[in-house]
Amino acid sequence: MSTVKRQIIVGICVSVFLFVAAHVIMFMAFPLAKWAELWQTQLMDLPYIILAISLSLIAGLIFGMISGVIWRKQLLSLSDAVYQIEQGRTLPEIPENQTAEITTIWERIKKVQTHIAEQTKLSQKLANEKAEDQEKRMQKIVSEERNRLARELHDSVSQQLFAASMMMSAINESRTNTNDRETKQFKLVEEMIQQSQLEMRALLLHLRPVALKGKTLQEGIGELLVELEQKVPVSIEKKIEEFQIDKGIEDHLFRILQESVSNTLRHSKANQLEVLLIKRDDFVILRIVDDGIGFDVEQAKTGSYGLQNMYERAVEIGGTMRIVSLKEKGTRIEVKVPMLEGDEND
Repeated sequence: MSTVKRQIIVGICVSVFLFVAAHVIMFMAFPLAKWAELWQTQLMDLPYIILAISLSLIAGLIFGMISGVIWRKQLLSLSDAVYQIEQGRTLPEIPENQTAEITTIWERIKKVQTHIAEQTKLSQKLANEKAEDQEKRMQKIVSEERNRLARELHDSVSQQLFAASMMMSAINESRTNTNDRETKQFKLVEEMIQQSQLEMRALLLHLRPVALKGKTLQEGIGELLVELEQKVPVSIEKKIEEFQIDKGIEDHLFRILQESVSNTLRHSKANQLEVLLIKRDDFVILRIVDDGIGFDVEQAKTGSYGLQNMYERAVEIGGTMRIVSLKEKGTRIEVKVPMLEGDEND
């Protein structure tokens, strides 16, 4: 039941109660000779009892509507304040003409918002410190592992592919048999080996750590998308705005993007990928959209470690992540992170 309806009912009930109580007291002080006089006495061509009850009901209705509208306005202002906190926005000033109780609730809501803002800022600060410390430790480990893998691939697989390519070239040049079918097969094998060599060279060139490694988020996203365009048959559109973000937030957003792109390439069968990084109304927004086959979001939340990891990373920096996916329509992932005062490295 709405506040207005409840106040109308209360107003009518109070009005009827006062009407009855007043007449009981009056009749006790001035007893009526005959009760029929209540019907016989007329005002404005209506029996007194009917007119009195009608006026009482109308007064209760009017009082209930006015008080209901006033209470509804004050409760809606509280509801809007809670919604602003939910969205991470700053609360407006306390509205005028509020009751003392509503004003007290407003002040408590402001204290809750201040506490949430402090917790968010602390979470972002901890994420920033954690990312910087982890990056320092991981850079050395990843760099050593990358060099080891590149060295082993170069010394074994790459050299074997090179030797196989040289042998196939020599065989094709020395062949005197003019069998077209065999010639085409040998040529095809040679082309496959050469293509494998190219893939191996690309792998050796692009072996790099997952972290941003000293780059800004915008630079890391740009390099990642350029590499994807060169290696995968997916059309990529991007809109990346330049602005400064704390290192911890950059690291988490970049890892969310990598996980999202990885899922897209492995599962979505998408032909087009859109990546957007902008700042609007004190929020950093990272959006990834594909035109793939989509999936059941609720089912994936419980069974996907990658999605769970993305949600946790968004929460760690005080942000929110929303996923919308429709079967055969594609998937849209949007991460919003509030930029509190003092977050930017101006």
